[in-house]
Amino acid sequence: MRCSWALFYVVLSAAVLRADGPIDNQPDNVRRVPPPGVKVPDADAKELAVGLEELKKLIDVLKIKSTTKPESLALIPDVEVYYKAVHDALKYDEFFNVKDVAKDVANAKKLLQIGKERAEALAEGKHPWTTQTGVVVRGYRSKIDGSVQPYSVAIPKDYDFKKKIRLDFWCHGRGETLSELNFIQGASGGQFASDKMIVLNLYGRYCCANKLAGEIDCFEALAHAKQNYAIDENRLVMRGFSMGGAACWQFAVHYPSMWCAAAPGAGFSETADFLKVFQNEKVDPTWYEKKLWHMYDCTDYALNLYNLPTVAYSGEIDSQKQAADIMAKAMKREGLELVHIIGPKTGHSYEKAAKAEIIEKIDKIADKGRDPYPAKIKFVTYTLSYNESFWLSVHGLEQHWERAQVEGEIVDKNTITIKSKNVTELLINFGAKNNALAVTGAIKVEIDGQTIDTAKVDRTEGSFILLLNKADGKWMSSVQFSGDTKVVKKQHGLQGPIDDAFLDSFVMVKPTGKPLNEAMGKWCDTEMKHAAMHWRRQFRGEAPMKDDNDISDDDIRNSNLILWGDPSSNAVLKKIADKLPITWKDGKIVVGGETFDAGTHVPLLIYPNPLNPRKYVVLNSGFTFREYDYLNN
Repeated sequence: MRCSWALFYVVLSAAVLRADGPIDNQPDNVRRVPPPGVKVPDADAKELAVGLEELKKLIDVLKIKSTTKPESLALIPDVEVYYKAVHDALKYDEFFNVKDVAKDVANAKKLLQIGKERAEALAEGKHPWTTQTGVVVRGYRSKIDGSVQPYSVAIPKDYDFKKKIRLDFWCHGRGETLSELNFIQGASGGQFASDKMIVLNLYGRYCCANKLAGEIDCFEALAHAKQNYAIDENRLVMRGFSMGGAACWQFAVHYPSMWCAAAPGAGFSETADFLKVFQNEKVDPTWYEKKLWHMYDCTDYALNLYNLPTVAYSGEIDSQKQAADIMAKAMKREGLELVHIIGPKTGHSYEKAAKAEIIEKIDKIADKGRDPYPAKIKFVTYTLSYNESFWLSVHGLEQHWERAQVEGEIVDKNTITIKSKNVTELLINFGAKNNALAVTGAIKVEIDGQTIDTAKVDRTEGSFILLLNKADGKWMSSVQFSGDTKVVKKQHGLQGPIDDAFLDSFVMVKPTGKPLNEAMGKWCDTEMKHAAMHWRRQFRGEAPMKDDNDISDDDIRNSNLILWGDPSSNAVLKKIADKLPITWKDGKIVVGGETFDAGTHVPLLIYPNPLNPRKYVVLNSGFTFREYDYLNN
């Protein structure tokens, strides 16, 4: 089955269940993540329920009063995170303290009290926590599923709220019992807090190594923090340890132009060697699994650290030293040298002297800050999802999931040279009033030995924006992205795979009609319920769900639609069925010239929504990893 022009992924077979680990991760007996909680005594449960109802009433009143007060409305999530933390722990059996459940209950009561105090203050137009120093819990409403998500900030004691300050992110380690209740109760500034910076401690949507929705959490939390604190965008530092170190590696190589420095500790950085070394697991991927490793295997993106100072740390006797070791090898192949600090005779923790050395090195880098317009850029990607490095961004690939590389250089204030491989569309973007290029005069752009005419390039207020397209081996300037046409093609933000639909606003669309066959209908109903339940468990929000007949124009305009069922059972799918690269006819499913029995096969796919090609439709799938994958992120 081959269809290079189309943006879709189809699975037409029964799911093959694979064990994640050789002993503790058998598909039929995998432990639940998060684990079942401890029963709360009836009296305590009743008291918490009363407290939740009281806080909910205060929040409802705030929402009514704040409709004409945007500032107050924006601060309501700072109250709601306390409600959600206790509500979800009680509703979903997430009091985890086996030895002392009374301690968890006491923490829940404390959080309810803080939530009430914030709500009462906000009702009076006050919000003292927004100018509070020390560790402060904040909350934002996510664009993905409308849930409120917590994060914490450690504010220096003498912080001037009007003066821009460095911001360090802290990505936490693995914690299968890290509910919102436990995260908020244990909020801290991570391991490197000081008076030099604000530390933003990410919840990261629980325990996913800041992948997928956990990745978006970083950017949503940053956007919220920037609304409330004066952040120096050229002094953002990405940090993390253990699972958080893995998160740090991913943020570093995927978004190299965002940070002035990265400091990953331990963790993991790629798939195959990690599973062999850390879990003693036999690795035998299918071709498509191996291809999709390019999404998160940081070794593939090692070249991107060319412009990002990175200081890695490992304990000398920590098995997770493997992460930095393999990154060092990958960087060496690219002609780069990794700064790798090793704590002597140390396991899975920071050694005191090594930690001091890390602080000294990162502080020096952060004091210098990020150069937003470096003279030379080296950038590699395998997917348009990760497509930007400073003043260059990639918007078209000849072959997706294969290595694409761009090198750009500002030779002088009037000349730019670019070398590319496996790239068909590029954007050069120098913001207004930058000093990298001449404010006036001609700009010469040479790409792959060709010279581009830049006479009509936008030079408003000294900016320089040039879009380049490649066709038949020849580069030329363009006035618009090729993705703006009606041609279906992969483009940034619309490149798949299935999981990409769950990184922005989505709605699960429940079928209300009769399915083509009973077996398929039952399977879809089971999978839909499974997807919704596990979205809440793993990504900590309620999956938005509507009946097919209730989908509005606003839903189509603003959200990716997750369609369950078939054209007979789902009214939305029926409306677009003839515009998809797959057909249902006479009890058969036809894909790319091949025919399958609709009684024993179900299509799973992602494709631009024919009703709004700037958004996705997904058929019959939630996020695409299962229970036995939750153990290793």
